[in-house]
Amino acid sequence: MLAARLHKFGEPLRIEEVPRPVPHEGEILIEIEASGVCHSDLHLASGDWPAFAKLIKLPLILGHEVVGGVVELGSAVDRELLGKRVGVPWVYWSCGECVACRAGRENICRSRMITSVSVDGGYAQYILAKATHAPRVPDELSAAEAAPLFCAGVTVYRALKNAEVRAGQRVAIFGIGGLGHLAVQIAAAWCAEVIAVDIAEDKLSFARESGATKLLNARECDAGAELAAAGGVDVALVAAGNKAAYDAAFAAVGVNGAVVIVGLPPEPVSFDAGRLVRNEARVLGSAVGTREDVRATLALAAAGKLHCRTESRPLEKINEIFDEMRAGKILGRVVLAP
Repeated sequence: MLAARLHKFGEPLRIEEVPRPVPHEGEILIEIEASGVCHSDLHLASGDWPAFAKLIKLPLILGHEVVGGVVELGSAVDRELLGKRVGVPWVYWSCGECVACRAGRENICRSRMITSVSVDGGYAQYILAKATHAPRVPDELSAAEAAPLFCAGVTVYRALKNAEVRAGQRVAIFGIGGLGHLAVQIAAAWCAEVIAVDIAEDKLSFARESGATKLLNARECDAGAELAAAGGVDVALVAAGNKAAYDAAFAAVGVNGAVVIVGLPPEPVSFDAGRLVRNEARVLGSAVGTREDVRATLALAAAGKLHCRTESRPLEKINEIFDEMRAGKILGRVVLAP
């Protein structure tokens, strides 16, 4: 099969022929229809995350937003799965027994396997998956529509759920990219007042189309100060990977509010502890999502309340796509069609 593989951090991926995998006990083989290109893939390929780099055995196939049809079953797998459309998320497998799993937090299972980190991912024609960890895709969604929801969609869904977003609250989304435009839609679907913050006018226009009612260009104003002067926000979700966005979010959060960490900046972030204490504000970390979260995210999309903006490109264009991502030229999500 054809695959795009990482051989060395910081180098372009290589498009090459590799053996088609064979499913073993509890596994399924999926013929890939669509594989979303996540910014995490770019960070992994660039070696930006040393903690993850230690877990990677090269060469590696990247990609963890995968949708396709089940074409082969390993032993001990229900034959009913054959021919069904399923997806493969960031959490490839979780143990079900550790403290995190027993608390309903399989997304942070201490023994978890991670797609495109621990095992080969979806920048290929086929991928292996654990039958227990490959959620079904609703018939209402195309593969291209569904694929980005297995990471980008579920990540912001869980983040907003953890922040307990409610109708009527003011929710500010910092960074309107692949994750941010989905966060805007989910918050709007939950009847929150959504404020979009970015430094690019095209992304702010994108946010308006996605349901934001207020737009702030952080190049032209002090977004944090402006939001604070208006009474602060209930939830400040940071989907951007830079310190400036966090500085603005911490300044913007109001009484009993929450700053939700989703984007991972390369440098440390800081905050005014006194301000957080005075407001009894919270800082929440949120990591992708559980299978339950994936199903809930897919259900929102199947109901017409969540639409990921996508464009499909051939697998062979992956390095060109990475270059565009580095330059901030992509709106929404690029989906690879092997």
